[in-house]
Amino acid sequence: MTALPRPTFQVTALAAALLIGLAALTGPACADEAAQRAALATFSQARGGDDSRIDAAATQLAAISRAEPGHPLWLAYAGSATALQARTTWAPWKKMAHAEDGLAQIDKALALLGVAHETALHNGVPVALETKLTAASTFLALPSMFNRGERGRRLLDEVLKHPAYAGTPAGFQETARKLTAKAAS
Repeated sequence: MTALPRPTFQVTALAAALLIGLAALTGPACADEAAQRAALATFSQARGGDDSRIDAAATQLAAISRAEPGHPLWLAYAGSATALQARTTWAPWKKMAHAEDGLAQIDKALALLGVAHETALHNGVPVALETKLTAASTFLALPSMFNRGERGRRLLDEVLKHPAYAGTPAGFQETARKLTAKAAS
């Protein structure tokens, strides 16, 4: 019987990197799914108008994003929560800093989106769609001086025209429809 050739270090390292990347895309976004659910609930309250929840949402989502570096969805949520912090501060320079920091995180999240994020799901929604909808929602909520409204409308249009959109959960579709109506007015 002939012996199989032993894999080289480079082949072994490449295989390990691919497995780690695959696990990051297919596994849970972080080890503590309860923390994810709690952070998203807090974020939903903050985005819904409960300003007392904004700092908690920003802290929780930043921690999840740090635990999953390179995951665009958590980075987009963290950026959106950071931008929301501009609502709760009175100092103009702090308002600008929060908004700009949040926008930078969202821009990075959008840049991180790849083909794999079109099929990787989070709560039944492709990561790419949820990331884009989060970005669009934030961009459209900003004052016009940030020049993000047009990009927000384009992202929203991409979400609505995506082939996977029709198969997303009803709650996601309702959120997209409400954002579309709000953007139109």
